[in-house]
Amino acid sequence: MVEEENIEEACRKAVEEDDGPKGVCYCFWGPIYWFKMLAVEMHWSFVFGVVSIYGINQGLGGALSRIGTEYYMKDVQRVQPSEAQVYSGITSIPWIIKPIWGLLTDVVPIMGYRRRPYFILSGMLGVVSMLFISLHSKLQLVFAIMALTVGNLAGAVADVTVDACVAQNSISHPSRAADMQSLCTLSYSFGGLLGFSISGVFIHLIGPKGVFGLLTLPAALISLVGILLSEPQVSNFAYNEVNQKFHDAAKSMWTTLKGPDVWRPCLYMYISTTVSLNINEGLFYWYTDSKEGPSFSKEAVGYIFSMGAIGSFLGALLYQNVLKNRSLRDMLFWTQLLFGLAGMLDLMLVQRMNLRFGIPDYLFIVIGEAVSQMIYRLKWMPLLVLCSKLCPSGIEGTFFALLMSIGNLGDLSSSWGGGLLLHVLNVTRIKFEDLWLAILIRNILRVSPLCLLFLVPRGDPNAFMLSTKDEAETSEPDNIELASLIHSVDDKF
Repeated sequence: MVEEENIEEACRKAVEEDDGPKGVCYCFWGPIYWFKMLAVEMHWSFVFGVVSIYGINQGLGGALSRIGTEYYMKDVQRVQPSEAQVYSGITSIPWIIKPIWGLLTDVVPIMGYRRRPYFILSGMLGVVSMLFISLHSKLQLVFAIMALTVGNLAGAVADVTVDACVAQNSISHPSRAADMQSLCTLSYSFGGLLGFSISGVFIHLIGPKGVFGLLTLPAALISLVGILLSEPQVSNFAYNEVNQKFHDAAKSMWTTLKGPDVWRPCLYMYISTTVSLNINEGLFYWYTDSKEGPSFSKEAVGYIFSMGAIGSFLGALLYQNVLKNRSLRDMLFWTQLLFGLAGMLDLMLVQRMNLRFGIPDYLFIVIGEAVSQMIYRLKWMPLLVLCSKLCPSGIEGTFFALLMSIGNLGDLSSSWGGGLLLHVLNVTRIKFEDLWLAILIRNILRVSPLCLLFLVPRGDPNAFMLSTKDEAETSEPDNIELASLIHSVDDKF
């Protein structure tokens, strides 16, 4: 313990004495210095947890899972695109009820630990669910959906724990809130880029079920995070008070949610997500169709989505270095408008207008995917920062999960709404005559939230702080190393 404290002390002094890289050297040393600064201020294990969960599990594993699920539903289960949209929404339900997992991790310790058992159990669930799909040759659709849902449950439980770490550190280090969101996003984007780049190759070589077998490795990493986590054991926990603690936490969340500074941005977040109808399954079936579509190979589809990850990565960099101090309302206005306009690239592609200008399908869709994902990331980054500032002290993880579940509920509504639209327009596995109309309706709806911008605050999201009358009465959180729930350096001195 003394040796670890000496190492941390030396690291802090090194960071304090170092003013950071300057000039051209920043291109190389800047990211290293940034990681070093976050590791010292928030504790190295916080950075490790974020990179492991967001980068490897959700980024790399999520990319492989998305492409694998697309081809699994299309080629193995052979469902219609509108049905695939509905099933995608069903498997995402564990992400919508994230507050439940947040309450469990905050209120109900297992064997005296609040975090470690949940990491370990969620990793085990992920491994079992992925093996279940990969090892069954003729798995019925209902069991496949159940297994995919359990896999999402494992990811949601791990995610809500890391979200608690980010929310807590955003309150204790408000000046680093944008940096922490950038760390999450950059890790996710980089992992997604790698995952999408190799997904098509693996789909071609080992098939969708083989890819699910590979996904046991990122799932096992969740358990490793739980094993390596240094967390104090809770002694003599009063389990008979769990119901009261659930009640108190629910009451506190409801009281906070009723405040206009909270429910107004939440309403905007839900509506702006819902009205942007998700018709990705229809577009995916068209991409791979040999008659009416460009008939992209599995490798090409993976590379296309990897360009989207690059766009998301560039969007995070652009926000971190240029736009993080901009007005929230101005950012949402321009990104929402550009998001709707970027959707017109899909319309031009489906109408084959790009060929009239001599632009190949692959090049055109790569540009469109990168631009759309960059704008989407720029749209969500300030909202994520704002959400991290809306969390009341004491229930940061649970309330942040509640805010994120509102966005996930919007994703579910968007997915089911898009599936309904594809069904009404009779877009099937082989019929795409009215796909252009679905894209046009989606693009028009994307810009409709512009009339609701009055729901969000005008100022810099980094400067926003939620004030509650009970703040002074809230007790200090438990000391958990992964979440860096330790006092700041100034407090130690």
